[in-house]
Amino acid sequence: MILTLTPNPSLDRTIELAGRLERGEVQRAAATSAHPGGKGVNIVRALCASDIDALALLPGDPGDPVITALRKERIPHLSLPIGGPLRSNVAITEPDGTTTKVNEPGPELTPAQVTALLELTVSQSDGAAWLVLAGSLPPGAPVDLYARSVTAVRQAFGTAAPRIAVDSSGAPLAAVLAAAPDLLKPNAEELAELTGIGDAISLEANPELAASAAQTLVDQGVGAVLATLGSQGAVLVTAYGTWLAKGPAILAKSTVGAGDCALAGYLLAALRGDSPAQCLQQAAAHGGAAASLPGTQVPTAHQIHPHAVVVTALTRIKEN
Repeated sequence: MILTLTPNPSLDRTIELAGRLERGEVQRAAATSAHPGGKGVNIVRALCASDIDALALLPGDPGDPVITALRKERIPHLSLPIGGPLRSNVAITEPDGTTTKVNEPGPELTPAQVTALLELTVSQSDGAAWLVLAGSLPPGAPVDLYARSVTAVRQAFGTAAPRIAVDSSGAPLAAVLAAAPDLLKPNAEELAELTGIGDAISLEANPELAASAAQTLVDQGVGAVLATLGSQGAVLVTAYGTWLAKGPAILAKSTVGAGDCALAGYLLAALRGDSPAQCLQQAAAHGGAAASLPGTQVPTAHQIHPHAVVVTALTRIKEN
């Protein structure tokens, strides 16, 4: 079973435009959709679409629209009541796949609620194969919440603890490095910010440089780094090898949640016992399939084609 923690979930609304976004103008939507969201929630949605046993942990009152949507979509979840509404996020997509997002900060959690969420995560981690700590942190949560979660779960279960993946950004992502998670899933922008190597454009254009940046994180104790590079594919760096995955060209309809689906694909393959290269292949296939769908839809098994993804071993380069 794969468990996810989403401390700052949302109701994700997507507005699809028939043409370019015109700033300051009135435009009509071609279509709209809404789904329960947040990185960990998206990962569970994607895993459930592939018939993988998964559970989403998150704050939220029983009548909150996010929790109601999870029930409606039959997404397995456990929620911690917080006595206030969760946030809503809006994504505006253009026909060429360009996506503009407006994310609310989320409700402020009290110290007691943060502690309760951490305790819920530890208790539910018993017997899980993977624990994924995902997304931004809400106001009131300590910046090292993910680092604390890694430590608490490993102290509770020792060698029987689940493997732990982290998909976040900014200070929470930087703070978790000291806890040495088993897997990090940054995009190019997050990888550049975390390592100080290059920027999003240069890392996407140069997978070898992205691999070199990811290698610095593995050298610090992280088990593996799965770095998604947009249309340029993804790289996987471990202590034992480095690989690049490139899928076929697609017509991107929405990039919202594509990285979450990529991580879901990696975890699905890891759960099967696939090799690192095969896990990367599945990740790239999942991410590409998600980007080809509108809104925040997640791909089903028949929409995902891992054998169309080419994986090659990379020779690492050193950053000067």
